[in-house]
Amino acid sequence: MNKMELRYAKLRAKMKELGLDAIYINSPENHLYMTDFDNPDGWAFVTLEKAWVWADMRYYEAAKAEVTSLCEVCLPGKPSFEEIASEYGLKTIGYEDRRLTCSSFASLENALKNCKVEFAPVGGLFTDLRTVKTDDEVENIEAAQRIAEAAFDHIVKTITYDMTETEVAAELEYFMKRHGSEKPSFDTIAVSGSASSRPHGVPRPVKLEKGFLTMDYGALVKGYHSDMTRTVVIGKADEEMKKLYNTVLRAQVAAIEAVTDGAKNADMDRIAREIIDGAGYAGLFSHGLGHGVGLEIHESPNLNGRMGDAVLHPGEIVTVEPGIYIEGKYGCRIEDMVLVTPGGSRDLTNCPKELIEI
Repeated sequence: MNKMELRYAKLRAKMKELGLDAIYINSPENHLYMTDFDNPDGWAFVTLEKAWVWADMRYYEAAKAEVTSLCEVCLPGKPSFEEIASEYGLKTIGYEDRRLTCSSFASLENALKNCKVEFAPVGGLFTDLRTVKTDDEVENIEAAQRIAEAAFDHIVKTITYDMTETEVAAELEYFMKRHGSEKPSFDTIAVSGSASSRPHGVPRPVKLEKGFLTMDYGALVKGYHSDMTRTVVIGKADEEMKKLYNTVLRAQVAAIEAVTDGAKNADMDRIAREIIDGAGYAGLFSHGLGHGVGLEIHESPNLNGRMGDAVLHPGEIVTVEPGIYIEGKYGCRIEDMVLVTPGGSRDLTNCPKELIEI
């Protein structure tokens, strides 16, 4: 059974469990996951017996060439939802309630108004299916990460005091694009000096400030994201900056060492937070420790104190990204991606962590 056959087998087993005759798929990530074709404006329809992909003329030729053989590629309306519902006797149709707009749902209802069907939200069904990564998914994420690492090696050799934050971000993105990234994994963060205290700060068109420069960015390969953060120093680090940086690093290393299958998701967050709090920075680690990465930059599972008794499973990929942020002064974050393996874990990020002064 190949990867797509396995995905459909798992999806249809879940559909039977939920009492669904069909699922309407509209989100770009799940469309790609179930069709092997990236079309942000396409949609798919899966029954227990068959699957269809609709693509308009902008994407139709590409869809016919790239969509998995498990799906029939169609132009919009050929066949119609009503024709499919009648032919296959559909009664209950699932939809992505977390991603479908009200207007699009109304259109779906209208397209089936002459059929006696009910609609059922599927909630986190696809999130659950996508949490554990297959070998080919891990390979894509690692390929994206290698590009991001090469970009870091490039940028630390390229930065000058005359560069702006926006120029640093642009240089990272340009390098990654030139070396195989489809596009940035997300809006690149490059914030310096006083702005580095903002965990998701927006790069400014101002020259780099002396002090910490935090760069949070990633590449995209075959729809799969990478995510890493490195903090360097523009100029020289004083003793307090070194203490802060090394505290973040100790917290990150300790949390990574605790990642293993069966470990509670909340425990890694607790381990990192106790180190940071114990070093005199209580309350300055202002976000959860990490999140899943895959077809979306933020997906399940999460590493934070609200995860209760949830545990990690082999095949899950999580970020480990503790940080310390002193408002109006500076901040620091270090982030790796980690693959959970049977009895342990493997750090997917091969990039220097020692304090770099530029």
